[in-house]
Amino acid sequence: MAEFTVAVADPDDGVTRQIEVSEQDANRFIGKSLEAEVDGGAVGLSGYTLELTGGSDDAGRPMRADVSGSGLHSVLLTGGTGYNPSRDGERRRVTVRGAEVSDATRQINAKITGRGEESVEELLE
Repeated sequence: MAEFTVAVADPDDGVTRQIEVSEQDANRFIGKSLEAEVDGGAVGLSGYTLELTGGSDDAGRPMRADVSGSGLHSVLLTGGTGYNPSRDGERRRVTVRGAEVSDATRQINAKITGRGEESVEELLE
């Protein structure tokens, strides 16, 4: 049984809303990759389109768009998502999760790319 917290960012007003998703609606996200578009009806935003931008698993390991699959991978990073070097040229091997959403994912970050007729506040209240 998949359960997620979906952080939906609204670029127009700059507000991010945390929405709990479980059961049937969570299955709409399983198998989708980062940068894929999903129907907003899964989080209560019917008529809206969401783009998946990131996420993390229960241990806090980030998802990376450049790592394929949904499993854990140990990659050598020089910066970006999952590692912030303290000096030039520094590299570190970091365990990250692949770009595909799976049952192990606990948080998904998304932004609104297509709008419906009703406002976000009206749909979520």
